Amino acid sequence: MKKQKEIEQKFNILREHLNEKTRRLWCGTEAMALGRGGITIVSNATKISHPTIRCGIKEINNPETILKDRIRKAGGGRRILEDKDKTLKADIEKLIEPATMGDPESPLRWTSKSIQHIADELNKNKHRSSPGSISRILHEMDFSLQLNRKTNEGSKNNPDRDKQFNFINEKTKKFQKNNSPVISVDTKKKENIGNFKNNGQEYCKKGEPTKVNVYDFLDKEKGKVSPYGIYDLDKNKGWVNVGISSDTATFAVNGIRSWWNDLGKKIYNGAKEILITADCGGSNGYRVRLWKTELQKLATELNMTIHVSHFPPGTSKWNKIEHKLFCFISKNWRGKPLIDLATVINLIGSVRTKTGLTVKAKLDKNYYAKGIKISDEELKAVKLKQEEFHGEWNYCIYP
Repeated sequence: MKKQKEIEQKFNILREHLNEKTRRLWCGTEAMALGRGGITIVSNATKISHPTIRCGIKEINNPETILKDRIRKAGGGRRILEDKDKTLKADIEKLIEPATMGDPESPLRWTSKSIQHIADELNKNKHRSSPGSISRILHEMDFSLQLNRKTNEGSKNNPDRDKQFNFINEKTKKFQKNNSPVISVDTKKKENIGNFKNNGQEYCKKGEPTKVNVYDFLDKEKGKVSPYGIYDLDKNKGWVNVGISSDTATFAVNGIRSWWNDLGKKIYNGAKEILITADCGGSNGYRVRLWKTELQKLATELNMTIHVSHFPPGTSKWNKIEHKLFCFISKNWRGKPLIDLATVINLIGSVRTKTGLTVKAKLDKNYYAKGIKISDEELKAVKLKQEEFHGEWNYCIYP
């Protein structure tokens, strides 16, 4: 009994530092040192089986059999589940395949496909696999955790979609060759102002994260902001008109007006026309009457011809401003609460990239009324000329 206690104490000290091979060799050495009954004493003290200890003794007595670069012989160890359960992989795949989404009887149709849920369903009648083994099998089958990815552009795909892209591309080249401005415009997602969580991470002292409100209920005093962006495709410069009122066509055109007066006319002194590329919907949509009447006012005010080309429905992600300006703004303020308007302006205005992007931001304190109706007579007064190719998407407005 005393010997067993000593062996147990020594084993507990060494346990963390032994692998499978060194463990059986150590146990074999101790058993041999004890003599008769040593295997039983060591087994009781370490909970290691008799066959394993005998294997260690055999290797000690025959040093040439001790594996140099391996812990156990090739093919040794427990057989993997897939060898014993031939249908295991196929059954797991059936549970999680996208094809099961069309089957209302599929057991995982209405649950998240977590490892635990898959294991529960797989082991419903008898135990077949642990969550850890299922995770390993899924990895071997090239499954991994995935986010939703926005790729489907809906049912509004137009057969002339690619032709419209080519049309915009050719027109852009023509304007840039003549040193006339080409701008991409859009409204960025509205943001709540206040001490609210902003997705993303930034470095802080360990254990001292920035504390924000638990709930994202709108602060009625601080409200929201609507950042309307203008991106200069040729000069790689951005302008953001930060509105505190409604995102209307009047607000959108006023953003373009502010960009021209503050930035555009200095760069394109003497230009007589502007090309605007925009989405098909929103405040600058091709069906919005107020957008066209406001552009008429701007064209007359600047004494410039304004050309507009809209991207086809369902293709807004191709708008340059999305991945040339807005994405960098989002990166710059990730993890930072937008506590007030000054914070928003400063974070937008401090955006810089290695490719030379610079951004200016301006607060627009004007109030923009919603629901303004434009009559047929007012629309007819707009000096608008449609292009031969998809005139609803491509048109110009004269002063």
